[in-house]
Amino acid sequence: MRVLIVTAVPAERDAVVRGIAATAPEVAELPVPGGVIHRLSPVPPTGRPLTVDVLAAGVGPAAAAAGTAAALTAAAVARTPYDLAVSAGIGGGFTTAPPTTAAPATTPRTTAPPATTRPGSAATHLGSVVVADAIVAADLGAETPDGFAAVTDLGFGTVEHLPPTPLVAAVAEATDAVRGTVLTVSTVTGSAERAAELLRRHPHAVAEAMEGFGVAEAAAAQAVPALEVRTVSNAVGPRDRAAWRIGEAMEALTSAFATIAPLLGTWTFDPEGTRQ
Repeated sequence: MRVLIVTAVPAERDAVVRGIAATAPEVAELPVPGGVIHRLSPVPPTGRPLTVDVLAAGVGPAAAAAGTAAALTAAAVARTPYDLAVSAGIGGGFTTAPPTTAAPATTPRTTAPPATTRPGSAATHLGSVVVADAIVAADLGAETPDGFAAVTDLGFGTVEHLPPTPLVAAVAEATDAVRGTVLTVSTVTGSAERAAELLRRHPHAVAEAMEGFGVAEAAAAQAVPALEVRTVSNAVGPRDRAAWRIGEAMEALTSAFATIAPLLGTWTFDPEGTRQ
């Protein structure tokens, strides 16, 4: 089992590495196009040998996609392809409950099916672990007289990637995480109005960050499943730096990956992403 974990910045990478290193103290640094991966080989309780590579690819969906694509391609060329790509780091959490009413019929559907077919989302708190059951590009599209239109409504591309459901469930259970949509944005939310608008359009949203969709898009191009794991450092809404808890979120990220890493070695995937 070979896993690529992609963060935005070195501090997040180091937090992930510290967690995995609890069962894999040896860390090798290896160059890849555009960056350096930190390679660890934790010992899973069962299953195949596990190799985990951690890469800080840069901030934003474009940098994340470029770094992920370069690492995935290098591995494929070397005939050591990855089995899973993970977007990891800290992010903003929706700390208020999502609306209980459905979005208007004219609102583009860019999130998962209604709660009857998917676990309902819960509000997060600072320090929460979040696991995405949908990775959504929340601001990829166009402004129109009737409001925001997703790029899919313009006849192009995609705005959503769905991680393997059994893996999401297992990781969420192991880490006591909140499950829901994690939004990828190019501009971080800085007002209550935008936070409310995002929740209106994406009622299952539990967090926002800037890289998940880029990682998932690059992974999908090479038929590699993707997962997104975040820890909450701040509330989505008005910017209040005094209320941010980056240190605590980094510690939670380390703790989460100390739990997640051994679990990954027990999983394989068929093309539909089901456990074998």
